[in-house]
Amino acid sequence: MKRIATKLAILALVSCVARPLLASETIPLKNCTWCHGPSVQGYSNAPRLAGQQELYLEAQLTNFRTHLRDNPYSRDFMWSAVAHLDEDMVRAFASYFASLPPEAADDGNRNLIATGRNIFEFGIPEANVAACIVCHGPNGEGVRTIPRVGGLSYFYLKRRLDEWVAGYSSAAVPMPQVARSLSGQDIEALASYLSFVGYSAGQ
Repeated sequence: MKRIATKLAILALVSCVARPLLASETIPLKNCTWCHGPSVQGYSNAPRLAGQQELYLEAQLTNFRTHLRDNPYSRDFMWSAVAHLDEDMVRAFASYFASLPPEAADDGNRNLIATGRNIFEFGIPEANVAACIVCHGPNGEGVRTIPRVGGLSYFYLKRRLDEWVAGYSSAAVPMPQVARSLSGQDIEALASYLSFVGYSAGQ
């Protein structure tokens, strides 16, 4: 009886561990991991997808397909990468990536954490910049089509904010207007702070 119970416990454990792997076998995951990393935790130039909001991921994959997201990295890499995805595959990718546990990049400037946190939680009233926490949540986790920003790489966050300042992806209301109201130092601080969210330094 004890031997049977042990076997059942092992089978249950294997089943739990294997479930996310089996889910990933239904989509061409390797095509994504070349740039986004083996556990899709991203690199400096490619964002972290693990734990991102599912509806946001769906929307962005669609924006790549329709060329609405028009910044240089999107044009050079993502437009062709998603060109042949159908709606079912878009939903499958979004669902799988959203189900993975996120990890913070932890790559910003620690000296700017306090300044960045202040912008995130209280905004910049004199520049008419609303607090980021209002839309993105207390830990930058996002909701529905509003993305998780907490824990994303400093380099990715800074680049996206700079791209909005430059006029790319102008349909992504209200972020272009928000970004243009931030100084270069504000962007540095905000991107730095958010990269640590999920670690004790950012909490």
